[in-house]
Amino acid sequence: MKPIKRALFSLLIAFSVIIFWRGAWGLLDIYFLPNNYTLSSALSIVIGLSILAVTHYWTKELE
Repeated sequence: MKPIKRALFSLLIAFSVIIFWRGAWGLLDIYFLPNNYTLSSALSIVIGLSILAVTHYWTKELE
């Protein structure tokens, strides 16, 4: 693949990831404890870290 095509493809992928997370955060702001921003943020961190810990443990077992 030519360097210019690779760069454009990388920019397209980066843009897609940013748009996805923008949408995900927007939906979480609307639906996940919309009246309590602090609790929503704290629970999001805890849930996210828990998922990362579990998936890290699972990937370790795959080795």
